[in-house]
Amino acid sequence: MKEIIQPSSQTETSEEKTDKVLSSKEVEVNIYAEIRNLMDWISSCDADTFSTFEKQLRPKVFSFGCLFIQFFLCLRNEQFQAEHPEPLTGYKRVGSKGRLLGTFFGKVRYWRTYFYRKGEGYYPFDIELGLTGDGFSMPLQSLASRIATKMSYAQTVVVLSMFLNWSPAQESIEDMVLGLGRHTGDWFEAAPAPEGDGEVLIIQIDSKAAPTATEEELKKRRGPRRKNSNKGSQRHRGRKARKRRGSKKRRKKGDKSKNGKMATIVTMYTLKRNADGELEGPINKKVYASFAPKRHAVAIARREANKRGFGPESGKLIQIVTDGDNDLERYINEYFPSAEHTIDVFHVIEYLWSAGQCLYKEGSDELVEWVETQKDSLYDDRAQDIVDEIDKQLARFNPNKVNARERLLTARNYLSKRIKKMEYKRLRDLDLEISSGAVEGAVKHVIAKRFDNGGMRWIKERAEHLLQLRCIEINDDWDAFIDFVHDRTQQEAQDNRENIALKRSKPTPLPSYGLT
Repeated sequence: MKEIIQPSSQTETSEEKTDKVLSSKEVEVNIYAEIRNLMDWISSCDADTFSTFEKQLRPKVFSFGCLFIQFFLCLRNEQFQAEHPEPLTGYKRVGSKGRLLGTFFGKVRYWRTYFYRKGEGYYPFDIELGLTGDGFSMPLQSLASRIATKMSYAQTVVVLSMFLNWSPAQESIEDMVLGLGRHTGDWFEAAPAPEGDGEVLIIQIDSKAAPTATEEELKKRRGPRRKNSNKGSQRHRGRKARKRRGSKKRRKKGDKSKNGKMATIVTMYTLKRNADGELEGPINKKVYASFAPKRHAVAIARREANKRGFGPESGKLIQIVTDGDNDLERYINEYFPSAEHTIDVFHVIEYLWSAGQCLYKEGSDELVEWVETQKDSLYDDRAQDIVDEIDKQLARFNPNKVNARERLLTARNYLSKRIKKMEYKRLRDLDLEISSGAVEGAVKHVIAKRFDNGGMRWIKERAEHLLQLRCIEINDDWDAFIDFVHDRTQQEAQDNRENIALKRSKPTPLPSYGLT
């Protein structure tokens, strides 16, 4: 798919194809000429409504943006050449070479000098200005990638075209996301701790599966494309494709088509005690998510806690809220041995309902009464009484009801293993958290809303970059992150005397921090 470009004065004309080098003075003359042309057009405009006039004016204003950028680049290139009359030792100067640069306003042609020596060369002017080797400006790549964190790549192309009158191709936007995404790990590690934190750190951790492509789907996707024998008819193309594939196998009960792979998400914030002794917050809420193993997410939480002043020797209170996942419990014991680990009360209540439905008819008053009685014990720090009650029920349970007995035993074992993490009365008295509402909301907003829609099939490594960029955007750190990428890319280009491309067509491996 090619870039979508609306007609403007800055698309390639026959004159530009000859790559005629324009000076800043010539561009300045063009700008004043275009201003006069625009004023003449406004004076003689025959638009019968303001709406018509505004629609016609918009592309003309964007073309001025292209001219102003071209003037800036030509002027700065002339200044650069005056300050660097001789190439670096060992290099030869090659004449000015033209380039099309994708910007907010459209494609802009400018010229710069090429330094060359045997086997390598580079454009020092591009490095001086922080222009990457992609053919797109950093602000444009930032905008396209930021929109892509909120909606599909195809919709990103549509939105950019609506507002900018043009758009990079969908494939280019995907490559921009992969290019920016490979810097996210370094950003999270280097990002400064937020200021004005409270005295209690709350960490909530949960997981969410995103649909991923199976090996069979990837094989079809990556294989050679068949010749399109019905270019003008989508209906007939579809019919032939379905006939070629044959009938799908009917899924059995319980079979899943999603092929979901888990992403772990961490939500962190602090609470500050006010004059009345109440804990207020959340303060400085941040999210982090990854498709890497759960241990990685807990290790990141430990690193961020240290960064925020809640290290192992700080003596400050850290509360961690989870759904009782066994793997998370093991990693929390390793990384946060002295933290207050709490099981989300609503997960516990779900187990109470599951146990009650094994004893009483669903929807009955007896079921509601039994669950409410157990909830009273739960909120009064008498979780052991609930386990004892279930043990009594198991002792006289009908042995023929095998499935119901197994469900009741599962609920009993879940509760008995976590009694020390269900002291909700004590936690309420301390004004701490007893539920994981913050991370539950983050699961829906960060992962489900972007990654779990109909027809989506992700490759984990490609989804990882987009997921972490979405976290950065939600954390309101986007501008700082883009500055971080811009500065380190420019520094790398200067150190290596190489025009570095930001875009990438292949993703990097999943992060391994905390896994070795």
